[in-house]
Amino acid sequence: MNVIEVLEKLAKELPQSPAIIFRGDNLTFIQLKDRVFSLSQGLLKLGIVRGDKVAIYLPNWPEYIFSYLAIWSIGACAVPLDFMLTEDEIISCAAHAEVKALITKHKANISFDHLKKNIPSLKQIISCQSKEEGGISFEELIGQGEVRAPQVKTENKDHAIIFYTSGTTGKPKGVLINYAQLDAPPQSMAFFVNADIKPGDITLCALPFSHLGGLIYIQNTISFGLTLVLMERFSPLDFLKNVQNYKVNFFWLVPSMYYALLQLKEFEIFDLSSLRWIVTFGASNSPDALRRFQQFCPKVSLLNGWGLTETNAPTVVLPMGSKNIESVGRPAPWIKVKIFSENNQELKPGEVGEVAVKSWVVTDGYFKDEKLTRETIRDGWFHTGDLGRFDSESFLYIVGRKKEMIKVGGEIVFEPEVEAVLQKHPDIAEAAVIGVADRLRGEVPKAFLAVKEGKNITEEDLRFFLRQHLAHFKIPHYFEFCAALPKNRTGKIDKEQLRGRS
Repeated sequence: MNVIEVLEKLAKELPQSPAIIFRGDNLTFIQLKDRVFSLSQGLLKLGIVRGDKVAIYLPNWPEYIFSYLAIWSIGACAVPLDFMLTEDEIISCAAHAEVKALITKHKANISFDHLKKNIPSLKQIISCQSKEEGGISFEELIGQGEVRAPQVKTENKDHAIIFYTSGTTGKPKGVLINYAQLDAPPQSMAFFVNADIKPGDITLCALPFSHLGGLIYIQNTISFGLTLVLMERFSPLDFLKNVQNYKVNFFWLVPSMYYALLQLKEFEIFDLSSLRWIVTFGASNSPDALRRFQQFCPKVSLLNGWGLTETNAPTVVLPMGSKNIESVGRPAPWIKVKIFSENNQELKPGEVGEVAVKSWVVTDGYFKDEKLTRETIRDGWFHTGDLGRFDSESFLYIVGRKKEMIKVGGEIVFEPEVEAVLQKHPDIAEAAVIGVADRLRGEVPKAFLAVKEGKNITEEDLRFFLRQHLAHFKIPHYFEFCAALPKNRTGKIDKEQLRGRS
């Protein structure tokens, strides 16, 4: 993706069309182009050049979008960091990435001086909102830059992003995304929605820009000339208000967010008629959530999809109009997907094994980790760690992660299957299942449950319900009731926290 060409084209063809709506304020495409070019010139004046790493540690603000696009305009490499990371976690990721600059804002318990002392490569801290001691003002930097496109040439294989997918604990794992791959999500989206995406369409983002799901909103906005309604964080009630007030045409969320929307008492009163299609990503999901959502906007197309940061999702999506919502669909024509056994043999339809992907969209590997790169990319196939199967019509079904497979006395139980059944119970708001040690059987399932407000349910009731839908060995041996299940920043249930409690 050539960001400079894309922004210049948008500014020429859609100059006064709103690109971003944030807190009620509109920013047009010509304003977006001007701010990005000014920021990119400011970064060049600071000595940031092609190939340098620039970290972004911000909430979901327009400044995050300006930063991504300015970094790419000068051929540098963005290192997006989750705004929930602690100071030690920032240092761990930023030092590993060898970042030269950090774009951030003041936050309690984060010291700019401490960051500079502990990140050897860090030369500049650029502060949004206010000028902090030891930092450069974001607004002043934009003001100093000329509204002129940088004269920087990039190559397709240059690194555009390093995504830290597990930098919060242990050894950081930086997924490399190159400049050619910036085009992957928009190309896939256009294919999967049958070109039902056009300039002026309105979309709504409540996913963090530090993760691929949030970044895709930015990529699609500039690729198709969309209007992006931006939320700093996900709030179910505010989300529905935005859909209604801005007449949103489509969005994508993780399953737990759909459940949060459906649990609102006010859900039925909102006008969602502007929606044309909605997408859910995340292998561990229940199709029931989408079906229940569709009851209130029957004309909307439901799309279930799958993909990873390493495969520049969306990788596989259900064809528009398909009713096979249990499946995540089929891959785009330029993507190959196979199912492999543990001894690396390709499996037949119906057989469960590890899902592997081969395409130009697949990551080049992990930054400064050749061992992990060799382990996951073998003979050109990226081995995802997800377990799945194909049916006779080449539809893919994801059954869970490798670590979501519980071996109960020789029998295999997939956690998402049990979760999907639990989620069908009318009194259950959220459900998560993990494996716990058992002397007799090796492992047994344990369920963590959040009950809907005003409802009461016993273990005996649940066991009776589950016996109607599951084999006996799949029924959880233990149940733990919680006010709410822990979530990570993308809104998915955080099973690592649950495993730590068991």
